[in-house]
Amino acid sequence: MRKDKVKAYELRRRGKSYKEIRKVLGIPLGTIAGWLKGEEWSRKIRDKLGAKASLAFPEKMEAIRKANKARWAKKYREYQQAAQLEFPKLHNDPLFISGLMLFWGEGNKSPKDSTVTLANSDPLMIRIFYRFLTETMSIKPEKIKLHLLLYPDLVDNMQKSFWSRATGIPLSQFIKSTYIKGRHPTRRLSYGVCSIYVCNRESKDKILAWLNMYQKLLV
Repeated sequence: MRKDKVKAYELRRRGKSYKEIRKVLGIPLGTIAGWLKGEEWSRKIRDKLGAKASLAFPEKMEAIRKANKARWAKKYREYQQAAQLEFPKLHNDPLFISGLMLFWGEGNKSPKDSTVTLANSDPLMIRIFYRFLTETMSIKPEKIKLHLLLYPDLVDNMQKSFWSRATGIPLSQFIKSTYIKGRHPTRRLSYGVCSIYVCNRESKDKILAWLNMYQKLLV
């Protein structure tokens, strides 16, 4: 390991900021960040330094908070404006209508949550919504994850294989399943409940904007 890298680690462990390390060693900030970005202990030091800065410079931190809030508000407006421009081209497309209506009925519509989520026990619904995400919204397949909610008597691997075959979604996109106890001893969903989700603020804002537009068309 380079001597300056060893020294950078030592300084960081002593609670020094990246800028302080750069001043001592004359190393670019990008290099220091690259060395330390994967270290959990370094992130804890970063958080501690950030907390100290908040107490020492409350006006500065409040200004940063307001700037971040304004930046995100601008992004939200841009997402909604993009949705308005795209809507006339999409609103008669069967896949667009299907995906939007599925989300209206089964999706997580909280504007505070940036995750687009839909849960159901019908594989066809999951398959159509997956097509909506990948084809209509151009989300990369690897960004989309699936999660199963299963009863204790169901075998995880078998259920994942079933859902993968039924939806056409690779097993690599399924995360660890969750087991629950049903209230009724005999009424069970044979293959559990599948949730499909992607964390994407732009997609969430666009879907909510499109829903609002469709509601105005239908009412």
